[in-house]
Amino acid sequence: MQIGTRLGSSGLVVLLLAGLSACSTPAAPPPPPEPPAAAGPAQQGEASYYGPQFEGRRTASGERFDPASNTAAHRSLPLGTVAEVKNLRTGRAERVVIRDRGPYVRGRVIDVSPRTAERLGMKQDGTAPVEVKPIAVPANAGGGDAQAAASTR
Repeated sequence: MQIGTRLGSSGLVVLLLAGLSACSTPAAPPPPPEPPAAAGPAQQGEASYYGPQFEGRRTASGERFDPASNTAAHRSLPLGTVAEVKNLRTGRAERVVIRDRGPYVRGRVIDVSPRTAERLGMKQDGTAPVEVKPIAVPANAGGGDAQAAASTR
C-alpha cells in the first residue's frame, strides 16, 4: 500500500511542478496602443471675429453664442472639433471649438469669438492671417451635418 501511495504522491508532485512552471512563463505583452489618427490637414487663410450683433444667437450646434467663449465658425470642420488657430503675424495660438458655420466672406477660413480674437492679437485690426489646425474631431463626425444646414448665422 505504501508503494501505491508513493507513486500517487510522485504523480501529484509532477503535476504540481508542471502547473507551477506554466505559471512562471510570462504572458505575452499586450499590443501597443494605436497612434491617434491625424485630425486633418492644417489650413491657412484669413480669420475674422464675430461682431456684437451675434451675442446670444443660436449657433449651428444649437448653443447660444457667448463672446467670452472659445467658439469658432468653420465651413467644413465637423461641429465639436477642437482646433488650434495660430495668428501668423504674432505667433500667438489659441484652441477653439467649432460650434458654428461660416465665415461667409470670400477668403476667410474661420470666425473666432471676440475673446479669442483679443488673445490672438487680431481684435484691433479685425482680421489676421492664420493657420487652422484640427486637434480633435468628435467620434460622431461622420456623414452629413443636418445642423450645419440649419445655421442661423
